[in-house]
Amino acid sequence: MPERKRSPRGIEVAIPGRRRIRVRHLVLDFNGTLAVDGKLAQGVGARIRRLATAVEVVVLTADTFWTARRALDGLPVTVHVVRNGAEKRRFVASLGSEGIAVVGNGANDVPMFKTAALGIAVLGAEGTAADLLRAATIVARGINDALDLFLKPRRLVATLRR
Repeated sequence: MPERKRSPRGIEVAIPGRRRIRVRHLVLDFNGTLAVDGKLAQGVGARIRRLATAVEVVVLTADTFWTARRALDGLPVTVHVVRNGAEKRRFVASLGSEGIAVVGNGANDVPMFKTAALGIAVLGAEGTAADLLRAATIVARGINDALDLFLKPRRLVATLRR
C-alpha cells in the first residue's frame, strides 16, 4: 500500500435528500479513462494538479500500453500497476471505501466501483464497459467532465440531489 505523505482535507459536498460526501481520495483508471491509446488526454494534467491540492490522487492501471508512469511523470499522483479488478477493489477497500471516489471506463473497474463511496464512469474513445455503467453513481461524457465534477462540486449536487 502507498505511504501517505499528507492528510488531504478533501472535497465536501452536501447532497439534498442524500448524505454529505467528503472525498479524500480520488482513484483513477489510466487507459481509456485518463488516456487514449496510452497517451494522457488533453487538459487532464492541469486538472489533476488542481485536484491534488484537496485530495490524494491515485492511479490504478493494468498499463496496457506500458506508458502510465511516463505519461504521469511530474504530476502529483501515486501510480500502482495492478493485474485485475480484484486488486483495484482491494486497494480501494484498504483506504476505507468511505471518502473514496473512483473514475474509470473498463470492466476491471467494476469491483472498485462497488467498493467506493462514489463511482464515475467515463464515456471515452476506448469505450465503456456496460457492466461499469450499471455499477456507476454518475456517468460523464469524458474524463475532463468527470474531473470537473470535483473541481466544481455544485455539479455533484445538481446531479445527485433527490
